[in-house]
Amino acid sequence: MPLAERRRARLGALALGLALTGALAACGDEATPAAADTAPDLGACRVLAPEDVARSSNTTAPVDCTEPHTAETYAVGQLPDTFDDVDYDDGGLGSWAYETCSQAFMDFLGADESLVMRTVVSWAWFRPSEDAWDDGARWYRCDVVGGGEQSKEYVDLPTTAKGLLLGRPKDHWMVCADGPTVAGSVKVPCNEPHQWRAVTTIALGDQGDDYPGDRVVEVTTRDFCSKSVGAWLNYPVDYDFGYTWFHQAEWDAGNRRSVCWAKTDQ
Repeated sequence: MPLAERRRARLGALALGLALTGALAACGDEATPAAADTAPDLGACRVLAPEDVARSSNTTAPVDCTEPHTAETYAVGQLPDTFDDVDYDDGGLGSWAYETCSQAFMDFLGADESLVMRTVVSWAWFRPSEDAWDDGARWYRCDVVGGGEQSKEYVDLPTTAKGLLLGRPKDHWMVCADGPTVAGSVKVPCNEPHQWRAVTTIALGDQGDDYPGDRVVEVTTRDFCSKSVGAWLNYPVDYDFGYTWFHQAEWDAGNRRSVCWAKTDQ
């Protein structure tokens, strides 16, 4: 799970040089269990709750995308043949889904890897029910959802989230934190009152690299964020910064970035 720290930095002591799923209100009737056996439709909208996202498969009935919704299916397809004979909980599925859904997520929203780490929206993926899997079903579905792991509430998405982060995104779609520290604080859209803003990220390796270890990841993140946040704040005399870093489980799933946070209400 991610860890976050808070530091106060003084530029005189520094050499100058930076995921997600909270509470959703569920509505609408659930589809029949057989829906998990059927390949999903691209562009379908739904209202998903955290317990939906936590499950491997999902049968929530779609709603019209002009109605309030918190999820939109942006990628569907068949899993590679290499997964034809694997168990339902095979560890390789998560890594494959991370690479596939995260790349499609960036393309769909119109954002790079750093920007999608700093948005209030995130993604979830689903596969067939376990019974359907045993019968040979091998499709996948990637959904954009209106919140992250620590969001107190999810926001409704527009009729379509395609191109949501193109250009300079509105604060409504960027992630901030409301609390004395980044760790454990409520994550909110930046157009709401907040004390912290996710401002930059740092890439800690390439996809083929081995995990460098908790200590290296934390120290590298901290040192980068102290400089990066200072620059983002235009080099004040002193300032507070936070950082969010990840352990080997997230690394093995494909994540290579930590997030830097500036203490600011702007």
